[in-house]
Amino acid sequence: MARDGGGRDRVGGLLARLRRDPFVVQTVRSTAAATLSYVVALRLSSEPVPLTAPLTALLVVQVTLYSTLTTSLRRVNSVVVGVLIAIAFSVVVGLSWWSLALVILASLLVGRLVRVEEFVPEVAISAMLVLGVTQVSDTAWDRVLETLIGAVVGMLFNLFLVPPVWVDTAGDSIEDLARRMRLLLLDVADEFTGAPPVEQAAERLHEARRLDNDVADVDGALRTAEDSLRLNPRVKEGLLHGVVLRTGLDTLEICAVVLRVLARTLTDLAKHRAGDALLPDRAALAFRETAQYTADALVSFGVLVTARDSEDAEAAEARLAGELRAARVCRDDAAERLLALALADPGRWQLYGALLAEVDRILDELDPEHRGRRLMEELDRRVRERRDRRRRLTLRDRMDTLRRSRADG
Repeated sequence: MARDGGGRDRVGGLLARLRRDPFVVQTVRSTAAATLSYVVALRLSSEPVPLTAPLTALLVVQVTLYSTLTTSLRRVNSVVVGVLIAIAFSVVVGLSWWSLALVILASLLVGRLVRVEEFVPEVAISAMLVLGVTQVSDTAWDRVLETLIGAVVGMLFNLFLVPPVWVDTAGDSIEDLARRMRLLLLDVADEFTGAPPVEQAAERLHEARRLDNDVADVDGALRTAEDSLRLNPRVKEGLLHGVVLRTGLDTLEICAVVLRVLARTLTDLAKHRAGDALLPDRAALAFRETAQYTADALVSFGVLVTARDSEDAEAAEARLAGELRAARVCRDDAAERLLALALADPGRWQLYGALLAEVDRILDELDPEHRGRRLMEELDRRVRERRDRRRRLTLRDRMDTLRRSRADG
């Protein structure tokens, strides 16, 4: 019985992870929507194999509701424009190498003008497929019908089966990034109490540089989460969630850059010391403790940013504040000892000062007060942008109404 219970728990955990995996969810949703659109197109289209409908559904059904709606509009627009170009050319000229070249050229240019974005090639594809058949008009409107079927099925699929909100997935990515940065900073801290060779210090620098790829991956997950919050009926505070995560990632990105600079300073110091200990024992211990508390503060900051309820957020903020206080105490001790070293050995005062300045930048970025100001500034900016957008739309409506009234008069 215990084994059965453990097996069910493992299966349940696996299913829970699969439900939170955007790739798995997108695969299942796209397959279902494409199959459904093909069944509908078989009944409504005169084509024996209406593959345009499932193709459109595959392109339309995105991982978020917002991207589904915007993709649907661009996809339908691209197909209709391509069909109209093909019909216009079929009336004037037949299919030859030079008319095909003109169709492709015109389709690509018009596709840019109508702003179908990634579907610009689809304009030319639709025009070529329609122009290459005998009964241009029948095939053209069948293609438009199939495209509409695929787009409508895709949109209805996401409207009735609303895609998940990917905030938790993005939050996990942010926490993972913070933990990777912590591990790297702990490795850097250990080197202060020893005499690492230049090759070892350079390897830490390479690891710090690879954080750029991690930040890019988290940024992609966060963009998906931000899209999943837009136009989603299950989300009431989408703007706040998105801004909290975005500003949190911005802070971690800045800390990653500073961490890379810190690793570079450490490499330069290892070159100058030529196999000797980087710092005397007491100064090394003080700086090591500073880096350790700072590393722990990175994780607490990540937990604070991704906390979904007030209790978890308060606990993470309290833990972060305590770690920052301890880091600053150790930092001040390290500063006094590094000052004495700089006075005794002025040739390396730049490197000692750089170590302190880089730690100070990380501590300042993680400070809750700094984060609060940054969060409020970003919220104000987003609200202003929304207000300006609504104002422009309202002004445009008024101008259109005025034009119509003048035309009627």
